[in-house]
Amino acid sequence: MIRLTKIFTFETAHALWGYDGKCKNIHGHSYKLYVTIKGIPVDDLDDKKNGMVMDFSDLKLIVNSLIIGPLDHGVVLNAQSKHKDLGERLIAEGHKVIFTDYQPTCENMLIDFAKKIQAKLPQNILLVKLKLYETETSYGEWRLEDQMK
Repeated sequence: MIRLTKIFTFETAHALWGYDGKCKNIHGHSYKLYVTIKGIPVDDLDDKKNGMVMDFSDLKLIVNSLIIGPLDHGVVLNAQSKHKDLGERLIAEGHKVIFTDYQPTCENMLIDFAKKIQAKLPQNILLVKLKLYETETSYGEWRLEDQMK
């Protein structure tokens, strides 16, 4: 069993409805997302992916289409909160707004990302870890092993 990790970066803003600190205001982050998968390398000379668990470019396509493309240079707001009105006004003015059905914290984003990525991976590949840096010194982790307890 081999683990592979690909690192992605994206710029996204968010605001936390009802929060009692500075993050209640719209603010941005330079996110860094580490995506770790595991599987058994292909052992077939006739297979174009021989020796690989998964081609890094295939993983990149999945994560870019599900996470990076939709979020990069947008603002993430909780559609279940009064931020929905703000988001709709921003959209009307030409801004990129992503509505979620959850508070857009690092923790909840990890849960959302894990569901989306795992659903698109080949059956023989497991998503085992996500690490999302919100700042250079602060990050959250999602681990498959924690979900199995």
